[in-house]
Parts: sequence; C-alpha cells; structure tokens
Amino acid sequence: MAITNAQVRPEFDKYEQRLNKTVEHLRSELLSVRAGRANPQILNKITVDYYGTPTPLNQMANISVPEARTLLISLYDGSMLKEVSKAITASDIGINPVDDGKVIRLIFPQLTEERRRELTKQIKKTVEDGKVVLRNERRDMVEIIKRFKKDNAVTEDEVSLYEKEVQKSLDKAVELCDKLLKDKESELLEI
Repeated sequence: MAITNAQVRPEFDKYEQRLNKTVEHLRSELLSVRAGRANPQILNKITVDYYGTPTPLNQMANISVPEARTLLISLYDGSMLKEVSKAITASDIGINPVDDGKVIRLIFPQLTEERRRELTKQIKKTVEDGKVVLRNERRDMVEIIKRFKKDNAVTEDEVSLYEKEVQKSLDKAVELCDKLLKDKESELLEI
C-alpha cells in the first residue's frame, strides 16, 4: 500500500529524497577513492586559492585521461601551475604532481596488495557510515509517523502500513549501497 494520507505523504517524499541524497553522496565518496587507474573524480575535492577565492580544481582546468594510469591537467590560467601543484601535493590523494611548465601530469602507480586491502577496509567503513545515516533517517521518519498517530491524523493500522513503506524504502537504499560497495571492491581488487 502506498502512503496516501495528505499530511504524511509530503514527509515521506522528503524522507525518500534524503535517502537518495545519502546514496548519491556515498557514490561520489567512492568515486574519489583511488583504484590504481586514472580517475578524474579523485580531484573533485581539491580546491586551489585562485586570487583569494577557493576554487575547485575541476573548474580551473581541463582534466583528461591520455593513458590508463595518467591524468593530464591543462589549466585555463597557466600562471596558477605552482598553486595547483601545491594543492595536489597537500591533498590526501597520495600522488605527486609532475609539472612540466605547461601541464600537470599525475601518474598513478600500481596499487600493492596491502594498499588494496587497506582501501577495501576504508570503503567498507564509508559504506557502513552511509548505512548508519540511512537508518537514522528511518528512525526520524518513524517518529514523525508516530507523532501523526498521537495527533490522531492517522490510525494504528495506517501507522503499521506506513512503517512498512518506510522500511521498504530503506531496504532499497541499503541495497544500492551494497551494490556500490561490491562494484568498488571488485574495481580495487582487480589486477
């Protein structure tokens, strides 16, 4: 049964939006984990001081993948080469930039078995943290439904049905998280 109560429906829609945002955030977090081959998303979190304004690197440059394990960063403003190199070095991506005066190259080394296992543990923790957020969203939504029951806006039977709908939405989101984890693990462990 779908949620039909005019008061509960908007709250349920907000709940589903929050679940989707959490899954999307998790997806972007996993994309930024280095997996031994060049991936431009790894640079998404890097900001550079561009004339006093913190600016995302991907807005300052064209980032391409000329080879499987190389990123090529062509800046729109060549005078920022040193600043960008400093920002990449200061970031936690673990790759040293090679600056030839015109472009910056990031060469991804092959991951060791130990590093792969370390990264796998890291992404499992990230996914588990995402699941905790999802479960907290479910708890909040169930409290909202119970508040509607207390205010006599819904019946006891409706509360039970709505809680099942809330759980069903949570299960879908958790399933997506598990799929993201499985995909990223296979990408990390592939040699």
